[in-house]
Amino acid sequence: MEQTQVLSLEIKSKNFCIVLSSPSGAGKTSISKKLLSKDEAISLSISCTTRPIRKNELNKKDYIFVNNSKFKKLISENKFLEYANVFGYKYGTLKQTVEKFFKMKKDVLFDIDWQGYQQLKQSELEVVGIFILPPSKKDLINRLKNRGRDTSTEMKKRMNLVQDEISHFPEYDYVVINKDLNICVSQIQNIVNSERLRRSRLENLTSFVNKFRN
Repeated sequence: MEQTQVLSLEIKSKNFCIVLSSPSGAGKTSISKKLLSKDEAISLSISCTTRPIRKNELNKKDYIFVNNSKFKKLISENKFLEYANVFGYKYGTLKQTVEKFFKMKKDVLFDIDWQGYQQLKQSELEVVGIFILPPSKKDLINRLKNRGRDTSTEMKKRMNLVQDEISHFPEYDYVVINKDLNICVSQIQNIVNSERLRRSRLENLTSFVNKFRN
């Protein structure tokens, strides 16, 4: 596991949220996994969901699987930072998840859609949004087919939503095209490291600079 040192040990960067969004099949899950393996200063926010668990998925590792009544209870108790309905199922991010990682001095990675991103931006957290596009519509269709986990009905639903999902790209800070996974991940790493150097996030920069004053 790699970690890029972008700051002096004397200067600390305020932690922030990194949102990856894309139409289904654009590869954000693969990108997330590779990014996490390369940067130990990033942790993944695991969402709650009401959708059924899939083969090879693990509860509390891939998602926190809950039923509808539990999800509604969490909403009523104001436990979510954001939540949304996607393909008939509910997804949400627990506030305590992000708070825990920030206490560990980690930046937090979100694999969520545009609805969740909009809600996160309305919170008091610092959020950087990255929208991932496939290289072409043909590539997107092939990727959805090749992963082989959707029924023909689900495939049709996903393709019908692609235009709507892609229409939200102007709301994001960055757009990256995932033609090559390694190049795409490298570009996102560069974005993250640049954001860590943003002057407004450098918490003790003034005291560091004051050491150079007479």
